[in-house]
Amino acid sequence: MGYVKTGILMAAMTALFLGMGYLIGGAYGAVIALVVAAGMNAFAWWNSDKAVLRLHNARPVDAHTAPELQQMVMELARNADLPPPAVYIIESDQPNAFATGRNPDHAAVAVSRGLMDRMSRDEVAAVVAHELAHIKNYDTLTMTITATFAGAISMLANFAIFFGGSRERANPIAMIAMMILAPLAAALVQMAISRSREYEADRIGAQIVG
Repeated sequence: MGYVKTGILMAAMTALFLGMGYLIGGAYGAVIALVVAAGMNAFAWWNSDKAVLRLHNARPVDAHTAPELQQMVMELARNADLPPPAVYIIESDQPNAFATGRNPDHAAVAVSRGLMDRMSRDEVAAVVAHELAHIKNYDTLTMTITATFAGAISMLANFAIFFGGSRERANPIAMIAMMILAPLAAALVQMAISRSREYEADRIGAQIVG
C-alpha cells in the first residue's frame, strides 16, 4: 500500500508541474516543463549523493578508521541483502544519519559523531537499519525527484508572477490562485511522500535489525 500511495502522490506532483507549465505557456509550455523536469531529475539522479555528502562535510571511513561502524553497516547490509554501501562520518555533535545514492549499488550511509556518542550500539544499529531500508526501497531516488519537482514548481510560480501566463487562457484570479497554491500544494505532497516512505523504512528497518 505504501508504494501505491507514493506512486499516486508522485503522479500528483508531476501533474501539478505540467499544469503550471501549461498555464504559463500553453501546450508548448507544458512540453518545455516536461523536458526541463526530465533534465533536472537526470542531473539530480547522478549527482545528489555527492552534493549531500559535501553539504554535510562527511568524510569516508573504512575498517581501519572506524572498524565498529564499518562492521555494523556491513552486517546489516548482509541482513538486508544489499551490496555494502560506502560509510561516512559527519563530525557534528547533532545526532543525525542519512542514506544517499541513486541505487543500492551506488549508495552511502552517513552517521554523525553525535549519534554514535549519545546512543548505544543497538540504537545506532536501529538507525542504520532504517537508513538501509531507504536504500533498499529506492527512497533516496524518490525523495530527490520529489524535491526537484517541488523546487521547480516554486520556480514556475515565481516565473508566472513576473511574466504572466498564456494570454489566450489567462484568468487573473486563476493565475493568482495558482501562483500561491501550487507551491503550497507541492510542499504538502512532498511531506506526504516523505512521511509514507519514513513509515515504510521503519517497518523494513525493524526486519533488517531483527
